[in-house]
Amino acid sequence: MSKQQPAQFINPETPGYVGFANLPNQVHRKSVKKGFEFTLMVVGESGLGKSTLINSLFLTDLYPERIIPGAAEKIERTVQIEASTVEIEERGVKLRLTVVDTPGYGDAINCRDCFKTIISYIDEQFERYLHDESGLNRRHIIDNRVHCCFYFISPFGHGLKPLDVAFMKAIHNKVNIVPVIAKADTLTLKERERLKKRILDEIEEHSIKIYHLPDAESDEDEDFKEQTRLLKASIPFSVVGSNQLIEAKGKKVRGRLYPWGVVEVENPEHNDFLKLRTMLITHMQDLQEVTQDLHYENFRSERLKRGGRKVENDDMNKDQILLEKEAELRRMQEMIARMQAQMQLQMQGGDGDGGVHGHHV
Repeated sequence: MSKQQPAQFINPETPGYVGFANLPNQVHRKSVKKGFEFTLMVVGESGLGKSTLINSLFLTDLYPERIIPGAAEKIERTVQIEASTVEIEERGVKLRLTVVDTPGYGDAINCRDCFKTIISYIDEQFERYLHDESGLNRRHIIDNRVHCCFYFISPFGHGLKPLDVAFMKAIHNKVNIVPVIAKADTLTLKERERLKKRILDEIEEHSIKIYHLPDAESDEDEDFKEQTRLLKASIPFSVVGSNQLIEAKGKKVRGRLYPWGVVEVENPEHNDFLKLRTMLITHMQDLQEVTQDLHYENFRSERLKRGGRKVENDDMNKDQILLEKEAELRRMQEMIARMQAQMQLQMQGGDGDGGVHGHHV
């Protein structure tokens, strides 16, 4: 009976090859197994097609039971935060997508404080992440930080409204803003280009920091470089959303049917929908990195400077510090008054005893 020879370990590669070239494959396998997380916030006035666009982008129905409020309900309506999470899987890659909607934004008669709720929500997610990161169990941290904000601009005005400027300036140091012109099919191509230029000029004039796509690396292929150039030139993206399938030129397309023809959602000649989706998917990792390395680090360093105290906003912070200082001053004055009273009592007691020591109560 012959002994079975032990299986030999054979190097499948050529001599002189160590194998670190396989490291990216290991990272890829691990990432695919773990899945990806992304949080997208959508902000804009009611009726600009935010929900329709999000459903069009991810081919899903995030708002199956939405009730549209009437005009009377909107008068006193406050801004709400509605976060919807959906697990999307495509070719074995899982994405945990959270879409944060802000119904009620810009609906009330007085919109002065309408974005405080949104800012509080963004800060709360940073706060939660900081708390989890500082805790004992850091292995399974769920990242709910807002990685990107689609800000919807009305196509019916002549550029940015004062509310648009105030809101973007309030959040541009906290989140990546991507300006989007909604319902672009209401504009002609010339009107669209004119509105885009006007919006970009106003963004520059008010020193608003929007998300800028990173330049393509020199070793990237020419197609990717050209794609990046086209995406940069398309900001702000003018989009049309639709979940309806319409027959056009003998094939089914998602679009809007008008008496004069069909607007195809995924046709780059009709609108920037495809460019917006390409920008979001190809730069998702960069949006997350900018959130981590810039916005979250700014928040974290501010919190550490303040000794870990939670601060809602700058105005409240100043008022709170003043109140704390006044309370501390009062305590000091009361303490000094008590000490003076005790010293007077001791002096009077010393004179009355005439040198004889009494018992202390």
